[in-house]
Amino acid sequence: MILVWLGFIAFVLAMLALDLGVFHRRAHVVSVKEALVWSAVWATLGLSFSVFVYFGYENHWLGLGSSIDAVDGAINDGTTAMVKYLTGYVVEKSLSVDNIFVIALIFGSFAVPAIYQHRVLFWGIMGALVMRGAMIGVGATAIAEFHWILYLFGAFLIATGIKMLISNSAHSDPNQNILVRLARRFFPITSRFHGQHFVVRAGTPASDESESPGAAPLSDEAVGQARPGTLMLTPLALALIVVEFTDVVFAVDSIPAIFSITADPFLVFTSNVFAILGLRSLYFALGGMLDKFRYLKVSLALVLMVVGVKMFTAKWLKEAFGSSFNLYLLAVVLLILAAGIVGSLVADRRGRTAAQQGDPPPSS
Repeated sequence: MILVWLGFIAFVLAMLALDLGVFHRRAHVVSVKEALVWSAVWATLGLSFSVFVYFGYENHWLGLGSSIDAVDGAINDGTTAMVKYLTGYVVEKSLSVDNIFVIALIFGSFAVPAIYQHRVLFWGIMGALVMRGAMIGVGATAIAEFHWILYLFGAFLIATGIKMLISNSAHSDPNQNILVRLARRFFPITSRFHGQHFVVRAGTPASDESESPGAAPLSDEAVGQARPGTLMLTPLALALIVVEFTDVVFAVDSIPAIFSITADPFLVFTSNVFAILGLRSLYFALGGMLDKFRYLKVSLALVLMVVGVKMFTAKWLKEAFGSSFNLYLLAVVLLILAAGIVGSLVADRRGRTAAQQGDPPPSS
């Protein structure tokens, strides 16, 4: 079993090295076309991996599918493992879309130039993979020992979904993040960007980018007091800190969501990884169209509530629909997401038509 884990991690690291070391070796503004191509690449890899999951669990390659899944009390064969993987992948992918809204807010708040945004996201995702791996390991162990934790996860997801539906508040200001405030207190911070560097030494010439108005770094006088050669954080480092913190917050929702589908650590981790890997390209592809998806938040809230209810009714669903009830769950999740996307696009089109005719746009 350990060989499967090592092989998968080696594959992911190789893809990331290829991404940063070859295709994005030089900082550049990621175009929508490039982002769509990479989104298709990561989506293809994520969906194609389900084929490996099927044959791996069906034939018990290197120990896959040899233990009982604590969620439904059954051993996963090829079909059930593939359906659980795909369901987890779709749920995690859909929840990561909400993360894109926050990333856009972070980059706007710190005035991160477009040419450096890919680098921040790359290292942010590297950190996210490590943190989520640790959280998944702890969660899988806890569920194996205390099955009742699944019901706590279910209740948490339902409450989170309801909160998303009734809350209209905007995301908090990233500059008020506690980690950012601590960084400003204990580390000297430059007032300007220094290329794609997160840390520079005092006296290093800044890049041509303008000062970051949102980062509120040390004053010019305080920066000038830093001894030459002193290590200093750049505004790009502050943006990275908030991106990492944001992923931890979102993992609190997404980790229980995937554990509502399966407690198999390999299925949980791989579906999370492939969903996260495509987050960067998805951000650059959708970054300019986020305002069009006005009903997407409602869809995400309903998805969380559905998987939360599934936690409490898993035994009844299995008796009513048989071992294929996870396939029905996948269909319901896809239907909810499709309805939110289509509804948003229709409402946006009607709003533009009404604006052209001089009528008030439809309310959201």
